[in-house]
Amino acid sequence: MNDDHTHRSPGPEGGAAEVFRIFLRLGLTAFGGPIAHLGYFRQEFVARRRWLSEDQYAQLLALCQFLPGPASSQVGFGLGLVRAGWLGALAAFVGFTLPSAALLFAFAVLVPGLSGDVGTAVLHGLKLVALVVVAQALLGMSRQLCPDIPRATLAVLATVLLLVTTQAWMQVAVIVAGGLVGALWLRNVAVVDTTGLRVRHGAGMAVGLLSLFLLLLVGLPLAAVTGAGLATVVDAFYRAGALVFGGGHVVLPLLEEAVVSPGWVGEEAFLAGYGAAQAVPGPMFAIASYLGALLPGANGGLLGATMATLAIFLPGFLLLAGVLPFWSRIVSRPSAARAVAGVNAAVVGLLAAAFYDPIWVTAIRHELDLAIALIGFLMAVSWRLSPLLVVLWCLVASAVTTIPV
Repeated sequence: MNDDHTHRSPGPEGGAAEVFRIFLRLGLTAFGGPIAHLGYFRQEFVARRRWLSEDQYAQLLALCQFLPGPASSQVGFGLGLVRAGWLGALAAFVGFTLPSAALLFAFAVLVPGLSGDVGTAVLHGLKLVALVVVAQALLGMSRQLCPDIPRATLAVLATVLLLVTTQAWMQVAVIVAGGLVGALWLRNVAVVDTTGLRVRHGAGMAVGLLSLFLLLLVGLPLAAVTGAGLATVVDAFYRAGALVFGGGHVVLPLLEEAVVSPGWVGEEAFLAGYGAAQAVPGPMFAIASYLGALLPGANGGLLGATMATLAIFLPGFLLLAGVLPFWSRIVSRPSAARAVAGVNAAVVGLLAAAFYDPIWVTAIRHELDLAIALIGFLMAVSWRLSPLLVVLWCLVASAVTTIPV
């Protein structure tokens, strides 16, 4: 049966309960990372349920790739928004995110008990998982986002700058410079063809949401300076969520800067959590639940997990809802498409630098670690096996090579 509904009108509007039920099922079963999630969404909501037409889904996907934030979660949020308004958007977010956030929170609770040889093997195996997953993401993103010499050059320059500089501001500077260079230098960039996407709110509310995004981006650091309770935590995770271009994996270096550099979470625990995030369904950004739970003192635990998770998703959702009413006019400008292409090339460099430090330098201790990682990479990229099998391989191989007989 042909599932191409490009020219069919979308189905009737629905309720938030329906949205929550469907997204909860996806949140429990959607393994495979952001690209796989987008495929699940298309099959479920375009081909099967016809909530959107093929053209409308393509427009929503293009917008979410244009904006910073977790693309698959933004698409889910947008689907809920179009289907059932603001309650539908909230239902989509909670349903899709809750299972992975709960599982990663539970893992954070268990981490302190992972001691001895078995605990060391598990944590190191998860670091090898992180190495495999980021290598796979880096390969895919470089092919997609750096298809020509100018963008490949921009990515390499960004990698070099980030490897030779340790200042935290350099990550933001590289992203901004990528956008400026892209707008001025890149030429072979296609402009997205769009006819508009229906939303229930107008320009007035959209401007208010964009103003709130900027107010939080500027105001949270000021509140954090005063030491106002959880403001420091919310600021760190909000900034990370606001600067993620090019895919969920790019949040890795931003989160490392946010939680490892201040000493809130150890580097080994951070990478173990990133590896554990590959073993659960749902969005990559749910790692914020794990990291928030590990924060020291009163800022950690369930409160820290909840605040960190909300803070990291919020900027992407504010931007999506704020830009939707203006999307057609923005994307029709060639300079905007070139700037986004430059930003995407720069974030490939950002991910490449993070792949080397901290992931490679922490995970690869000797030749056997490299062999385990190479086999895991083969399983993920060439054999296209389930991420769960890759996680299982890295954990078992790490145990065999780490635990003394």
